[in-house]
Amino acid sequence: MTVYKIAGSSTAVAVALTALSGLPALAQDGAFDWRAHEGETVSFLANNNPWATTVLEYADEFEELTGIELAVDSYQEQQMRQRLLTVMNARSDEIDVFMTLPSREGMQFAAAGWYHDLAEFAQSDVAPDYDYDGLSRALLDAATFDGVLTGMPLNIEGPLLYYRTDVFERCDVAPPTTLTEMRDAAATIAECEPGMTAFATRGLKPALPYTFSNVLHNMGGSYMADGKSNLCSPEAKAAIELYAGILQDYGPPGVVNYSFYQLTSLYRAGRAAMSFQSSNEFPAVMEGGDRLEDTGIMPLPAGDGGSVPTAIGWALSVSGFSDNPDAAWYFVQWATSPEMQARLALQGIAPPRSAAAENPDYLAWLEEQPVRQEWQAALGQLADTGSSEVGFPIVQNPESREYIGQAVNAVLLGQATVDEACAAADADLNALIERE
Repeated sequence: MTVYKIAGSSTAVAVALTALSGLPALAQDGAFDWRAHEGETVSFLANNNPWATTVLEYADEFEELTGIELAVDSYQEQQMRQRLLTVMNARSDEIDVFMTLPSREGMQFAAAGWYHDLAEFAQSDVAPDYDYDGLSRALLDAATFDGVLTGMPLNIEGPLLYYRTDVFERCDVAPPTTLTEMRDAAATIAECEPGMTAFATRGLKPALPYTFSNVLHNMGGSYMADGKSNLCSPEAKAAIELYAGILQDYGPPGVVNYSFYQLTSLYRAGRAAMSFQSSNEFPAVMEGGDRLEDTGIMPLPAGDGGSVPTAIGWALSVSGFSDNPDAAWYFVQWATSPEMQARLALQGIAPPRSAAAENPDYLAWLEEQPVRQEWQAALGQLADTGSSEVGFPIVQNPESREYIGQAVNAVLLGQATVDEACAAADADLNALIERE
């Protein structure tokens, strides 16, 4: 855990930084004043993922622009969630702004009143060049529950298959076009390169549904049918068997503890031939440059149900218990502005505004490396055909993910057959659904 205050610098430096970056300054007509909340403090609970670590590199500019002091509390994802639950269950004003995944906890948090409605802010108290209408309508809709806009989109992401082109060539393996071919490729690579992990993806119980959902949908499965859990359908059982089986046979030791951090470290170090993980990890995967020349990227290969990639996005929210939501909104709109998103795009954070993706500087950045172009092309497929269903579409979505992960882990660890694991999960999930 890191806890820090972001210190400001001189006003002269701020003016220079604003001019260089294109970040919005004070509105010339006086209708919007970036310094309207000068002297106030905004507390930000951050998930230490690529978006947060990158945007906070520019936090001193926010303080210079607004005169608002930013207090940052940053944790790894699971610890961040625990901290947020503690504070929000106490209805404390300790947190003003936090990161959220609407596809995961949006319905649950909205029902509990944990979000401040940002719709009015976005229409009335906004910098002239914010371009609210330029944000992805699909992501805005996904963050809206019962008419409450719970957060502003930060990125668009989903799991992608990163694979070592040099290893595939050395082992005479073609890039897979189906899930069956992907498993066959893992088998061949395991024999050809016995010292390398052939295939890796998430195994950590609460994190696993993010990647498993793509396998489920590609196999033609769904989480629910006729208002009941559907994990024992033939398609879902095939997905569990494939996911658990490929990790059991070809995954890294201790994979049940793997989430994004472990996957990124393993692949970046050159110790995995295939890694099915978040597109959002692209900058971290490429850090140091070792993987720039030997990596290919694609959506997960198709299964019997075709190709239905997972597409979600993080959002930045204002707490429903914040004592200063107006100042908090200023941080939200600065952090999600077109200019900031164009900046972050140049560091591999996929923008939720189409205009940022079409920025000439961003297009030039893509042209510098073929792997960047493959990454953007794969993201385009996610945006066009992706599903945001990760876990069960119910208020208790976060709890539903625990049961999904538990079922896959039971098979992966040899503790249950697929039939036993899905039946146990269905019983727990149907009880959860009935409590809605």
